[in-house]
Amino acid sequence: MLAITPTVRNLLILNIAFYMIDKLVLSLSNGFALMPLLSPSFMPYQFVTYMFLHADVGHLFSNMFGLFMFGPLLERMWGSQKFLFFYFFTGIGAGLLFSGIGYFENVQLRNAVELYIQSPSPDALADFFSRHAKGLYDANLSFLNKFEGDPTNITYIKESADFVTNWLNREINIPMVGASGAIFGILMAFGLLFPNTELFMLFIPFPIKAKYFVTFYGLFELYSGIKNAQSDNVAHFAHVGGMLFAYILLRYWRTKKTNFY
Repeated sequence: MLAITPTVRNLLILNIAFYMIDKLVLSLSNGFALMPLLSPSFMPYQFVTYMFLHADVGHLFSNMFGLFMFGPLLERMWGSQKFLFFYFFTGIGAGLLFSGIGYFENVQLRNAVELYIQSPSPDALADFFSRHAKGLYDANLSFLNKFEGDPTNITYIKESADFVTNWLNREINIPMVGASGAIFGILMAFGLLFPNTELFMLFIPFPIKAKYFVTFYGLFELYSGIKNAQSDNVAHFAHVGGMLFAYILLRYWRTKKTNFY
């Protein structure tokens, strides 16, 4: 059995403790989850605090399992201080990339809402659905048909304006939680430093080298983030961000003959 190193142990304890407090004692997600940059609830410290909150037991377990499996080897190789810096660097970096992409998307959404309110119509609403609320077209088809049959109806115009406004308010207030960005950073580091280590994965009947697993996983997360299915509540770009910032930091460390760690 792998011996748990001090920093990994402390991170496991903190994550589990904060999860128990959040679910059983006091809701921490309201103030400490990472909110979108356009949200009135966004605060800069959330780039750190979001890493210690998780949506459910499965979310917590998957992240802590990854930390337990891959973290100790990196901590023994780097030392506790360097490992902890890496953990926060990749976790914060994941939040920054996720927030940056979310900000770009939400600004586009806000502009689309403003344009719609200026010129509401059935065609404009259908176009809004197709561009910014995919998957909701069928659910609102009945209303669209009624609106199309009476496009000057003040009630329908107000309802449609309220809908797009509420959709904007919903999108800019969706929180992000989890240590996944840092865990994916750890996974990237493991793949780069131990590329030929063979991993045995659940549901895969043969061993796979770390370099291939990390490459496949990274491409899958990038594809999933770009596809951005509405039913998908996974922060794929946070995963990509953790891997990207891990790669950048490792490249930087390799160019330094000495450092302060």
